[in-house]
Amino acid sequence: MILKMKYVHYGKCVRCGKLYPATPNLTTCECGGILDIQYDYEAIKRDFKKEDLKAREKSMWRYRELLPVEDQTAPPPLRVGWSPLYEAPRLAGILGLGKLWVKDDGLNPTASLKDRASSMAVAKAIEAGADTIACSSTGNAASSLAGNAAAAGLKTYIFVPSRAPKGKVAQLMTFGATVISVQGSYEDTFELSKAAIDKWGWYNRNAAINPYLSEGKKTVSLEIMEQLHWKAPDFVALSVGDGCTIAGVWKGLKDLYAIGFIDRLPRLISVQAEGCCPLNRAIAENKPWHPMEENTLADSIAVGVPRNPDKALNAIRESNGLVVNVSDQEIMDAQKLLGRTTGVFGEPAGVTGTAGVKKLCEAGVLGKNDSVVSIVTGNGLKDVANTIAHCGEPISIPSDMELLLKAFAERGIHPEG
Repeated sequence: MILKMKYVHYGKCVRCGKLYPATPNLTTCECGGILDIQYDYEAIKRDFKKEDLKAREKSMWRYRELLPVEDQTAPPPLRVGWSPLYEAPRLAGILGLGKLWVKDDGLNPTASLKDRASSMAVAKAIEAGADTIACSSTGNAASSLAGNAAAAGLKTYIFVPSRAPKGKVAQLMTFGATVISVQGSYEDTFELSKAAIDKWGWYNRNAAINPYLSEGKKTVSLEIMEQLHWKAPDFVALSVGDGCTIAGVWKGLKDLYAIGFIDRLPRLISVQAEGCCPLNRAIAENKPWHPMEENTLADSIAVGVPRNPDKALNAIRESNGLVVNVSDQEIMDAQKLLGRTTGVFGEPAGVTGTAGVKKLCEAGVLGKNDSVVSIVTGNGLKDVANTIAHCGEPISIPSDMELLLKAFAERGIHPEG
């Protein structure tokens, strides 16, 4: 028996507008378009007040009225969400910004924002009566699904490109997933996962297929607004790959605006790697998107064939957003700058949003009159190889003060000040 979700109307195709009942195993429209979950905002406004949040758990599930789950559905075991939002005055001063905050979503249970989507996937799989979930991923969605599913006692089949960093693969193996490393691109990986899911009927966690997952991802923007006491910044910046996260962020902001929790909408800043930027290129050129090669070390956003382009492009355009592409060098420079000024350690894809903010400040697009939230989507321990390659190895010497003094002299280090 399918239980009705109190505040959910239906799923609506973003391409053709066709409506679908909001069943737990909802996927894409018959035209190929992804669905958008539609809510009864008037009922939510009637029943949900800001004051209600004071007594609720500090997790993504504190926003139940804005989430597509049945009343009887319990939150999955891992505590996902309510990651810290740090004000970053030192970094803002260096960049020349009026105000800057950093949302460190690398502190979720499996160390990325993708836990928000995976927690939702586990909840919906349980509603659907499934015992197995599968997905394709460049790494973070995979590890987040494996961890959240393991905590709930569900089996997982995970398809990753062979380039996936070892830290993410190690998570997968530790969580007991059946891991298939696909010798090819993310597109190849996605197609194999799709074929396997169709063949064996596993619950589909692919965010560009399952419309509920953006609803999980949107909780990052709900938290940001609550942590800012419902005062919207001018911009929200984040890295973009498949397009699912930026679509979710925009959906969350629009939800809050629709129920009157915020009185204006921020503009989005979509940041992609120069070597793989099909969505930003489409916006910049005002043309349909086209596939690109996946030439970037930021593996989590190395998506040459984005699977959620419609929602992502709509989000950028509706928000009157900015697009900016950054080089791998700019990404790694931003990782070091972020770490040294805020103490936040993000993986390359996780700090790409910050790299974009830095580049826009240098170009004079952003400045002293602007307030920005930069979302760090994944923890730096996910990919230490690139960090070490960029930052270098530590000083390595025997326990000898003379050798320490020599090493300091060679490196221009002056401990006396």
